[in-house]
Amino acid sequence: MSETSLNYLKMNGLGNDFVILDGRTTPVTITPASARALADRETGIGCDQVILLQAPEPHFPSGPDVVMRIFNADGSEVDACGNASRCVARIIAEEKGRNDVLIKTNAGLLGARLGEGGQVTVDMGVPKFRWDEIPLSEEFHDTRFIELQIGPIDAPVLHSPSVVNVGNPHCIFFTDDLETHDLASIGPFLEYHPLFPERANISLAKIIDDRQIVLKVWERGAGLTKACGTAACAAAVTAARRRLTSRQVRVHLPGGALDIDWRSHDDHILMTGPTELEHTGRLDPGRYHFNV
Repeated sequence: MSETSLNYLKMNGLGNDFVILDGRTTPVTITPASARALADRETGIGCDQVILLQAPEPHFPSGPDVVMRIFNADGSEVDACGNASRCVARIIAEEKGRNDVLIKTNAGLLGARLGEGGQVTVDMGVPKFRWDEIPLSEEFHDTRFIELQIGPIDAPVLHSPSVVNVGNPHCIFFTDDLETHDLASIGPFLEYHPLFPERANISLAKIIDDRQIVLKVWERGAGLTKACGTAACAAAVTAARRRLTSRQVRVHLPGGALDIDWRSHDDHILMTGPTELEHTGRLDPGRYHFNV
């Protein structure tokens, strides 16, 4: 281990796991190669996303507590990650000895609050529904139902998904049977579909009742995941738009459940769920191809 070894934290939100590096005092540069090396589950530490914490610019009283950058397992940088936001909120809140935290991301400022029993609530902001905000490569006036299907033209197995941007682009197919469809096969094809110029997260959603959704997610740049916070938010708001559920729902993912509240008075999405610190450790930057 070199003298420039770095501390890291391994955390997860419902099994969606992260390697978190602190670059606030010692600047850290993460490249696509270094993110892939860290995320590799056989030769690296292993995770869905690599998270880099950075110090905010010198700020006035209302400034953020920390800057969070997010790198997928394939090395691509993305703007938002709900489960990682909860993990980072817990780190900063415990560090500062208070419950409220403000996190700066590429998608904007996220307010977070620690609650009872280790639960963390993050304000994910206002969803975007316009076709050019998601973005899509062609115009759709009603993004609750877009023209996209899997299977034969006259008998598609999946069709008419909803699309939304909740910090990153999401495409959600609603179905009565999640087990019928192989998301591991469908996901990669749809992630790179020409309709999504910035790629997309692909989800299959089943409505249980007015307040419960079951969700499976193919995450852009990471693949099948046990949980995806932004996908849970996306499923919740699109289900409400399609009048399938209320604006307050529990979304059940393979790794556990998230509570989503799409507030009616300001359209902000509040996401609540647990976090887990798996372990801490030290790593050699040279081994993972990045500089400090």
